[in-house]
Amino acid sequence: MINIPCIILSGGASKRMGEDKSLLPFKNFNTLIEYQHNKLSQIFSTVYISSKTNKFNFDCKILYDESQEIYSPMIALKSILKNIKEDKIFIITVDVPFIENKTFEVLCKESNKFDITLAKDEYNVHNLCGIFSKTLLPLVSSMIKNNTHRINTLLQQTTNSQVIFFKNSEQFLNINTRYEYNKFKI
Repeated sequence: MINIPCIILSGGASKRMGEDKSLLPFKNFNTLIEYQHNKLSQIFSTVYISSKTNKFNFDCKILYDESQEIYSPMIALKSILKNIKEDKIFIITVDVPFIENKTFEVLCKESNKFDITLAKDEYNVHNLCGIFSKTLLPLVSSMIKNNTHRINTLLQQTTNSQVIFFKNSEQFLNINTRYEYNKFKI
């Protein structure tokens, strides 16, 4: 078990899907969020869901976004960092259900000296798959105050960050569209 909290981001607008992707059936589960929660609960000692509302039909711990109007991972990150007592948290989005257990372990193990530790493959740095430190809260708050909502900008403004390369890029496939959902839901 990994002893830092894992937070699943599930408060997005799902514009490309056309409906809330977290509530779509996935594999043998009622919903994608329930699948992710179950999977991650077997890896992390504590799992939360970051959301604007309690839209879930299973028992889970929810961290509510401070803003109901703005859909931004920075808003979620600020709410999470303010409300979690631990020094570090693992952030993952609901729509990346294929990440390997070993990837979580490596990211957590390598994060000790850094404020941000993110996964990278040959195509992208995965800004919402990694460890974030509570020490980032003042910077995140300042960025939101200045209407800056990009995690990539946070990464650029943080001097103590790292990205770790993973060869298997398929584990980072995400489900954003109806086509992707139909391809991977089974």
